[in-house]
Amino acid sequence: MIRLFVPNDLSAGAGVVPTVDQSRYLTSVMRLSVGDEVLLFNGRDGEWRASIVEATKRGCLLKADVQTRPMDTGPDLDLIVAMVKRGRVETIVEKAAELGARRVRLTITRRTNVDFVKLGRLDAIAMEAAEQTGRLDVPEIVDPEKLDKILDGWDPTRRLVFCDEGGDARPAIEALAGTGAPAAILIGPEGGFAPEERERLRGLSFVTPVSLGPRILRADTAAISAMTLWQASAGDWR
Repeated sequence: MIRLFVPNDLSAGAGVVPTVDQSRYLTSVMRLSVGDEVLLFNGRDGEWRASIVEATKRGCLLKADVQTRPMDTGPDLDLIVAMVKRGRVETIVEKAAELGARRVRLTITRRTNVDFVKLGRLDAIAMEAAEQTGRLDVPEIVDPEKLDKILDGWDPTRRLVFCDEGGDARPAIEALAGTGAPAAILIGPEGGFAPEERERLRGLSFVTPVSLGPRILRADTAAISAMTLWQASAGDWR
């Protein structure tokens, strides 16, 4: 059944007006009509089965009928990733949503060579991934910040998993055992972390350096691999 993310409050009998694009998708692309059903979620009220009660060329109206799942969220996991080329950032956001990240935080490091991103596009990718994977919330996409600023304001109760290319960190599957949530995973840029960044990270008490193996991974592959290992060890796959 088609799932849509909506900002509206959801309760029995609540009316929901989809966006123009959502209405067009329902009626013109999927050929749904009055009486057909969809699933709605808003990140607050769980998932609801709704029916189309009006359908015109200008849009449609939905009515929430019954809750199909109560609100639930996965582990409190952030993904912090240095900005890379647009296509790879989009892949990272999509896969982070599929793998259960609550937030994706973009960061600017010493060796970051990309300084522009369309956040609206990333928000749309995250929403679509949430709709397709059965999530009840959509991960937040946070504006890019310099890595030093992120570390300066860090909450030490959140474990920071530092994917270190230095070669002397423990294997991720070992280092992550028992870490739990809340946590964050940090992925560097294509050129890796600068020596001074690596030194600072290694000296912070809330940081757990991990190795993702002997191969040099692109940022998107590293993000997917690290999130998969974290979910297997400490996340909601258990």
